[in-house]
Amino acid sequence: MPVMHFIAALVAAFFLLLGSAFGQAYEAKLPDDLGSFPALCERVDCHAVFPGATRFSARKGQPPFVEAYDAQDQLLGYVMLSTDITDTPAYSGKPVVTLIGMDKAGRFVGFKVLKHSEPILLLGIPESALTKFHDQYKGHSVAENLEVGGGGSGATHLDAISGATVTVIAQNQVITTAGQAVAAQVGILPPTVREPARFAKSGKTPSWAELVDEGAVQRLVVTPQQVGLPPGPEPFIELWFGSLDHPEIGAALLGKAGFESLRSRLKEHEHALFIVRTAGQESFKGSGFVRGGIYDRIQIKQGRDLFTFRDTDYLNLYALEAPGAPEYSEAAIFILRSKAFSAAHPWKLNFLGNRVDRATGQRSFANFEQRYWLSDARLEGGRPQIEEETAPWKKAWAARPGALLGFIALLLATALVYSQRERLTRLSTHKNKWPVNAFKYTAWALSIVFVGFGLLAQPSITQVLTWFHSLLFQWQWELFLSDPFIFVFWVFIIVTTFVWGRGLFCGWLCPFGSLQEGLYKLAGLLGLKKLQRALPKPLHDQLKNLKYGIFFGLFGVSLVSMTLAEMLAEVEPFKTTFLVGVMNRSWPYGLFVALILGVAIFIERPYCKYVCPLGGALALPSTFRWFGLRRKAECNSCKACAKGCGSLAIDAAGRIDHRECLHCLDCMVLYTDTHACPPLAKERKQREREGQPLTAIDRQGYFIPIVPVEPLRTIPPAKDPRAATEPVAPPHLAREFSLAWLIAEARHHLSPWSVDGWRSAKALQIAGIGLAVAATLAWVFAWQSKLSAAAVVGWWIGWSVYEVLLRKQGMSFVKDGPWWKAQYRQAGWMDMVAYVGFKNLLIGAGLYLSLQALGRLVP
Repeated sequence: MPVMHFIAALVAAFFLLLGSAFGQAYEAKLPDDLGSFPALCERVDCHAVFPGATRFSARKGQPPFVEAYDAQDQLLGYVMLSTDITDTPAYSGKPVVTLIGMDKAGRFVGFKVLKHSEPILLLGIPESALTKFHDQYKGHSVAENLEVGGGGSGATHLDAISGATVTVIAQNQVITTAGQAVAAQVGILPPTVREPARFAKSGKTPSWAELVDEGAVQRLVVTPQQVGLPPGPEPFIELWFGSLDHPEIGAALLGKAGFESLRSRLKEHEHALFIVRTAGQESFKGSGFVRGGIYDRIQIKQGRDLFTFRDTDYLNLYALEAPGAPEYSEAAIFILRSKAFSAAHPWKLNFLGNRVDRATGQRSFANFEQRYWLSDARLEGGRPQIEEETAPWKKAWAARPGALLGFIALLLATALVYSQRERLTRLSTHKNKWPVNAFKYTAWALSIVFVGFGLLAQPSITQVLTWFHSLLFQWQWELFLSDPFIFVFWVFIIVTTFVWGRGLFCGWLCPFGSLQEGLYKLAGLLGLKKLQRALPKPLHDQLKNLKYGIFFGLFGVSLVSMTLAEMLAEVEPFKTTFLVGVMNRSWPYGLFVALILGVAIFIERPYCKYVCPLGGALALPSTFRWFGLRRKAECNSCKACAKGCGSLAIDAAGRIDHRECLHCLDCMVLYTDTHACPPLAKERKQREREGQPLTAIDRQGYFIPIVPVEPLRTIPPAKDPRAATEPVAPPHLAREFSLAWLIAEARHHLSPWSVDGWRSAKALQIAGIGLAVAATLAWVFAWQSKLSAAAVVGWWIGWSVYEVLLRKQGMSFVKDGPWWKAQYRQAGWMDMVAYVGFKNLLIGAGLYLSLQALGRLVP
């Protein structure tokens, strides 16, 4: 198939699959008052989760639920909105907003996803798969131990969704938490019985600072950015809180007389806690207590129990007596009246509110919490042994320990084998490459079967975009830890890319790349070798830049709309091939994969070389790899390695482009092969004619001389293949490691202007000063909270593009190898793009995160 026809077919198939891929609930627009409107079922379709009901009540209880009645006005069960109870995040970092139906016996009867932000359910797995997952819960009781993907003794097993394990683990936690919270309220589940606290006394009255140090007083801070508001000098709210049950803590905070007065008002099984606001204008009391006697901003959560307060549970707090206590603008003592609560067990203070999504502008439920647990020293016998709720990402790490250890072992073994590549290639010859290929082919097979189809651990460009998006809006480690195999894989990829370049991952361990290579090798064995060929080098040199354009295009789109970027990222066929399966998706997806793999039979790794945006992203830092492959002086004219290079990464001068190299190691096999490497073969024959012994091959790729010889002929630097490009020795940088060198390095990275640049393109340099001032002012305005985050990023990208032009004009060189060595070489355009892009990414990320931490960025 002609290459342009192939590309046209790919584009057509890509847009066909986009047209068939919109999910109905993906980032759906929900009513702004969904979390507060009393008549919930006027805002959402409650009949969808309780089909037999004819009437629904208004919201009741805390957490809220709705009662469902039949035509005879008999109670059938309950309907709950998941985000009224918990905002447990799924893989996207946002909750799946779910409507849940439960009958009066505590059995689940229906589910409806109102909104989700899971990209895998947009362009990977159909939403019908999530519906089928929810159907497994129907008929099961909230009293059962429901577990996804396993379940030990006494647990009910639920099947996961292939490729969306993290999403369904989080959703299982949402469903069980919501169901149990409502079931406990209405009496379906028996009340929790906790052993009451028995307090230990030290005989000392602690100060405020001592109480804070031991955790007896906790702090909860909500910033304006966390609720989607512009940053300001103060937090949205700052609260200090703690239990007043312990006699010494209560007496320290209220004074002896105040504590005795409080205890005289409390009955058995009643508990007291204090809350003060020390910063922010938002009230923790809210306005519900005025309208209906309910404090709707504050809740206490202990296990599955949720405790709220009414106006009758409120007492005035006039002063904090502990030495060093802060000033406050709002204060309260709340009485918790429940036998289920125990001061010996951990609990959480929840501050409730609405949050505006900074990426979409939509409002959603917000729950900000801080944990509290008295120390061992304050409790007789220490803290009780309890089984606390496990976070979804921790469950994911614990789910398949054997597979995870095996995967880590595979990565480490591959890195170890590749680190010994020179020993392996010396044991190989052009006719017998098995000392290398045995390991390489094994890595391909394991990456396809074990990593790809088994673990579903195919890295994707969407993870790169998610990293950028998280920097811009909200960083969450849980988001990246939620898939342990992908997390470990990315640690490996980042490290090895800087050590050896992208080729170890792309050429040895990428499941889809290995699948292409495997098909190509298999087709050759089946008699199609005569039809297999590489593209002409000039055409290859043009098409290889396509993947960089796709990567930069996706990156730019993600800054405007992450949703659209995730949709366009379907240019990757990875989900269809491994995560979901060709048979589980509509036909355009299958056609897209078939076209790529069909061409891979005749052209070696066409997707890797020309289309893959992930490969383009990893190729940029490959410019700064620490170790490369070896070259001889004669490689500029020999061409033997270039003819056998499957990735076409060797240019006319014999140099290896490590951005394109996939580390097949064929050239390294030739490097020491005394029969296949022309320079070595020539010397071998000469020695044999003269009766001289054949010595070992040194690290430079030559026979070790029997007697001292004159240096090899010199080669003009522009044609010397032993360097990626012509060496450069800038006088202000080519010096030993010292303070002066560090200063020169910093000046070089921050200032792109040079004497040569002023001589050759003065207008370009002057314009660069203006743009640099504008970009600097953008950061200053961001510091003053006068410029949005998107505008800052836009200015920084614009400056980065212009800096490439400036440096190419006057300082067209980049560092070669490790950053701490003063080795420089002439920079090509892609060298400069990689250098400036990576450098400014680090600088921009540092500035951006600093401003974000200081609360200076406007959404």
